[in-house]
Amino acid sequence: MSEPKRAPHHGGTVFAQCIKAHGVQYVFTLTGGHIAPILIGCEALGIRVVDVRDEATAVFAADAVARLTGIPGVAIVTAGPGLTNTITAVKNASMAQSPLLVFGGAAATLLRGRGALQDIDQLELMRPLVKWAVSVSKVSDIVPTITKAFAEASSGVPGPVFVESPLDVIWPRSVVEQEMVSSTSSSSSIFSLNGITDRVLQAYIRHHVSRMFAGLGEPVKCVPIAPRVLQAAPRTVTQAATELLRAARPVLVIGSQTMALPSQVPDIVAAVSSLGIPTYLAGMARGLLGQNHPIQFIHNRGTALKDCDLVILAGLPQDFRLGYGRSISRRAFIISANRSQRDLTLNRSPSLGVLGDPGRFLIDLAETFSTAVRALKTTNELPGNRWSKWLEINREQNNAREKQIDKQANEPSDRFCNPVAVVKVIEEMMSPNAIIVADGGDFVATAAYVVRPRRPLSWLDPGPYGTLGVGGGFAIGAKVARPDGEVWLLYGDGSSAYSIAEFDTYRRHNIPVIAVIGNDAAWMQMYRGQVEFFGSDVATTLEFTDYQDVATAYAGDAAVGFVVREISELRPALQAAKDALKQGKSALVNVLIGKTSFRKGSISV
Repeated sequence: MSEPKRAPHHGGTVFAQCIKAHGVQYVFTLTGGHIAPILIGCEALGIRVVDVRDEATAVFAADAVARLTGIPGVAIVTAGPGLTNTITAVKNASMAQSPLLVFGGAAATLLRGRGALQDIDQLELMRPLVKWAVSVSKVSDIVPTITKAFAEASSGVPGPVFVESPLDVIWPRSVVEQEMVSSTSSSSSIFSLNGITDRVLQAYIRHHVSRMFAGLGEPVKCVPIAPRVLQAAPRTVTQAATELLRAARPVLVIGSQTMALPSQVPDIVAAVSSLGIPTYLAGMARGLLGQNHPIQFIHNRGTALKDCDLVILAGLPQDFRLGYGRSISRRAFIISANRSQRDLTLNRSPSLGVLGDPGRFLIDLAETFSTAVRALKTTNELPGNRWSKWLEINREQNNAREKQIDKQANEPSDRFCNPVAVVKVIEEMMSPNAIIVADGGDFVATAAYVVRPRRPLSWLDPGPYGTLGVGGGFAIGAKVARPDGEVWLLYGDGSSAYSIAEFDTYRRHNIPVIAVIGNDAAWMQMYRGQVEFFGSDVATTLEFTDYQDVATAYAGDAAVGFVVREISELRPALQAAKDALKQGKSALVNVLIGKTSFRKGSISV
């Protein structure tokens, strides 16, 4: 990496100063001429610039940082195809309710609509995908625009924001004037207009440039605006506590939105523990209670929801993950807490809707509930005593499923390694500081039954959009945000191809991770159902590719690769991968797996 020169004061520097003022320590990018001054400005201010191999990866990395830190992630991409390459990742962030900013380069303001390189209507493209899309038209607008953008990303229902930065707003004034004014000296200039002399045109351009750069050089005062976060109304908290006191078989289901404010996670853990009811964790909430909390259950959630008389949904809508509301007993009292009015009532209206931050709601509920419990007269009336049998029922069902999984792990597969046995070994080998990135279909879904995040905010999956290809970007973001974390990237063989090129990024930026590919030479989640229903495997089969060689070809001596064909080879390979990680090297373990009946009946639609 070349030694940075002192950055000239230009719009790109103002962008960088405002980004830094919002607590951003790293940005993710794939370079381009339209955005170079912003990247130069970031570098000059000590913001780490991580350049990746695909623009989607830049957004996925920013998404991961946002989820783990609560500070909106930042991706900076060039104009036109650079921006269009981010579409899937931006929509994924929107569906996952991740706060992030995408800065997109654009053609010069005076060249819009004139056939400039990579000039498209980017705002119209992005508006349906983001909370706010805006273009900065002059330097004096940079600070207020970015300040609002950061606040908007985190306010209400978090999500992505798009800020367009035209080339002539961020490049140095001297360069813009030279390019624009000098280009009018000949009749062939792209600025030449019929009936307008060069002198008049030059005067107009100088006026335009002066207006655009007004205020440049003045001190940048960028004061962050606190995001707007709606809190639950006290009366709804009191009503929820009252209903919980009446319940004999309550269940708590916690979704990703509950983790939107990492600073309050310790209080959420204390609140959930205090409530003491059977708890199921989904998405980013996985790991909230550690590995083996006595009220946390992994399996048979559907059975618990059918048998319960009250359910609290914290930050989880009644979408496909809850059978569009049909997974919950019709007789159950449903308390739903959500930042989104739409998600609050999606498919099935709750008995009690709580519009507000679900994490804060759980904290307030635990406090109100505890006060109500202390007012009870006899020990026998305490909810903990009434729920002990209900907890035991859920524990027995959970343990029975664990035994089934253990039995299935010992069953032979048609060839190579049993995937259930593979994920059990992975679970054993992960360190207490592991951060798990899930990117795949069948193999990763199998891992979700077995692998248990060690601590809060240590599980990253795409979310409800179900996007394949998040792996490389999520791993980069996780390792940058948590440099002491042991990042495990769990890949399906199909999904790995989307981002395996980022092994080059791991090498260049010293971002060591462990990647494990469950390689069954198929899009197995598609293959199984398709063959069963239609008798054809068309478009669902792959090869047992040597992915470990692909990874080391990208990373050279900064990575090691292993192929595992027998389960007895797996522990030594994973230990070697962990040893390489300690030396600052990445590792890819390509585990060849066979077919089992573990996920028979699962259909990906």
